[in-house]
Amino acid sequence: MQSRRITYFNRLSKSFQAVYRCLERPQIARRTVFVLLVIHSGLLAYSAYVHSPTLNEPGHLVAGLSHWKFGRFELYRVNPPLVRMVAALPVMAVGYEEDWSGFYEGPGARPVFPMGEDFVAANGERSFFLFMIARWACIPFSWIGAITCYLWARDLYGRPAGVMACVLWCFEPNTLAHASLITADVGGTALGVAACYTFWKWLKNPTWMQALLTGVVLGLAELCKTTLILFYPLWPVLWLIYRWPDHTAMQVRDWFREAGMLALRMAIGLYILNVGYGFEDTCKPLGEFHFVSDLFTGRESSNATQEAGNESTSVSKPPFQNSHNRYAAMPLGNIPVPFPKNYLLGIDIQQRDFENYVRPSYLRGKWQDYGWWYYYLYAAAIKVPLGTWLLSLIVAAAILASRRKNPRRGTIAFRDGFVLLMPPLVIFVVCSAKTGFSEHFRYVLPCFPFVFIGIACFSPTYLHLFKKNTVDSSGQMAVASNSGVCHTSRFFGSYAASILLLWSFASSLWIYPHSLSYFNEVVGGPLNGAEHLLGSSVDSGQDLRYLKRWLDGHPESKPPYLVYCGYFDPTDVGLSVANNTGPPLCVDSASSYVKGVNIGRRAVLGDDSYAVSVSFVKGASLVGSGNSLWNTSIGKSFIGLLRYYPTQVRCGYSICIYSAIEQDE
Repeated sequence: MQSRRITYFNRLSKSFQAVYRCLERPQIARRTVFVLLVIHSGLLAYSAYVHSPTLNEPGHLVAGLSHWKFGRFELYRVNPPLVRMVAALPVMAVGYEEDWSGFYEGPGARPVFPMGEDFVAANGERSFFLFMIARWACIPFSWIGAITCYLWARDLYGRPAGVMACVLWCFEPNTLAHASLITADVGGTALGVAACYTFWKWLKNPTWMQALLTGVVLGLAELCKTTLILFYPLWPVLWLIYRWPDHTAMQVRDWFREAGMLALRMAIGLYILNVGYGFEDTCKPLGEFHFVSDLFTGRESSNATQEAGNESTSVSKPPFQNSHNRYAAMPLGNIPVPFPKNYLLGIDIQQRDFENYVRPSYLRGKWQDYGWWYYYLYAAAIKVPLGTWLLSLIVAAAILASRRKNPRRGTIAFRDGFVLLMPPLVIFVVCSAKTGFSEHFRYVLPCFPFVFIGIACFSPTYLHLFKKNTVDSSGQMAVASNSGVCHTSRFFGSYAASILLLWSFASSLWIYPHSLSYFNEVVGGPLNGAEHLLGSSVDSGQDLRYLKRWLDGHPESKPPYLVYCGYFDPTDVGLSVANNTGPPLCVDSASSYVKGVNIGRRAVLGDDSYAVSVSFVKGASLVGSGNSLWNTSIGKSFIGLLRYYPTQVRCGYSICIYSAIEQDE
């Protein structure tokens, strides 16, 4: 019996090893990556079709259209324009109805959200089609991320590892969720890791052509996400750390030569950034800007809470007039700023949001007026598949064990790992330090591809991490051959890596296409996700089409009262709701329940039904644009009652439908 079991495991191990040996062939590896990209694109295209525009997408699309039409960048200035300009291209090609009447400008102004509502009202149900093709136009950004994961992991650990990193990117639920939208998160993530990859390639082979390429990719990355401005101070530090072990062998001219390349790279990146903005007020003196954040104005406490203006609240008020500039009376005020005007003003407005956010943050059922430093750690623990977590923990343990067994492990491999892991660490720490509010797990999405590449070392071609004395004569980590790794390690590596990859794959696709609401098994999946996180991690208005499908399938049902997370009127896209018929509840009934009297479900709900976003069920503020019919006729105290009743129907995982039952509870 034991010999039969050993024979079975031997055959299984050989099968896994045969697959990995096939992936070591360049042609097969490339074809596998191509197939993965085709499947990934299909998943993104379908998700883009079935989901309604999310909270921020109308604003992004309107802003992208305005950039092309007017050559101006005031709208949605808190994010650079590249992704939304790409998204706008197919919409301009097929034509659209426009309404620019809601535009206004001034310090801190953010009219883009009501303008997004006007865009949906002008285009009606055709808006769904326009947003779908705009989302499809952004799919190539995700290709860049997948290909970069493959190339970097391939260069570090071999082609099977590259394929493994590509798989992790293509089926990770957070990637699937945001790569199917026109927001800037995946575009910035993909080009951010591509910029770091080209930088690492330059460190390995410092040539002027590689420096030029790195600068171009850096500039494109900066045009996607302002968070990536962290690369400017980080890369010189990484360069010094990477080169320092060789400082005795390097001459002064070598240091100056590479420093010149580094400066050229930064200058090219800055030039590309300005090109993307059309050199809008580039080199304007710092003292002439009108700022609104405490950081740039120097005020101890701003009145920004009186402003409408952040990614999750509507802007329908006049712009902030009491702006200031702490540098205006200083010598620094005469220094020309090498950034485009709206790039710097966008950073200023985003900083104001972190200083004075207009609504509280939520975590594990608790609301408070500020965020948590551990918010992203907690969110990662429950939003990332457990298979991916276990892979990363095993890899970390293996690396630590190998270094304990062999403290003289090669410096080249250590430096490569340092360059790989420092960018995500810096981004994660900076995001965690911004505790003015905690709402969007997507802010740390740029960390993900670096982790995928690091995890990819857990493949049979790099199993020497588990062994001792694997440093060659040059100090480089030697790639283990099959003969150099014990049979047990080969089997464990191939079997465990495959099982954990399949676990992550199955966990993600089990929830698809509702990847935006994904939560892992630790918290019981997406049905329990709202107990832990809200905002764009669960509910961003993406399930209106599922609600419409449910209503179309139940024509006998009365139109429900609707409260959802969105800035446009759902009746503009064909939904029949009852909000405009008057208040649906007796306030006294609601009050009696709050006082502890169980008056029964029928007494509270009557003959009406209610479709309510889970964020509001959990107590989120009823914030919407000024003419929101879906927010005006249902009181917050009444919505609070709904949490005591079981949900009858869920549309996706973000909209709960409540209606009376035959017997009172």
